[in-house]
Amino acid sequence: QVTLMESGGGLVQTGGSLRLSCAASGSRFTIAAMGWYRQAPGKERELVAVISSGGFTNYADSVKGRFTISRDNAKNTVDLQMSSLEPEDTAVYYCNAVLRLFGVGYDYWGQGTQVTVSS
Repeated sequence: QVTLMESGGGLVQTGGSLRLSCAASGSRFTIAAMGWYRQAPGKERELVAVISSGGFTNYADSVKGRFTISRDNAKNTVDLQMSSLEPEDTAVYYCNAVLRLFGVGYDYWGQGTQVTVSS
């Protein structure tokens, strides 16, 4: 069982910055991937950014050049530095961790943290 604890959400003006942090606990195995997803009201949850244990990253097109994901494998933490925020970035942001055991992937989710960007 993996528990994810997020922090860092809040209210910011357009053009501002926020940093989200997520700490994973409870895993005795290497977490294959960690990332951030978001869900805006009335929309489906979507990938924001993901990073593998080897440091490979993938970003949604809408955040490329503005958001940076980073990870500390030793501490099992993942951060999302968000800059040049836009009202369209307003959403609940969820931390995700994928644990792979015997070829099977297991997803774990945080409780979510609200990010609101005012215009």
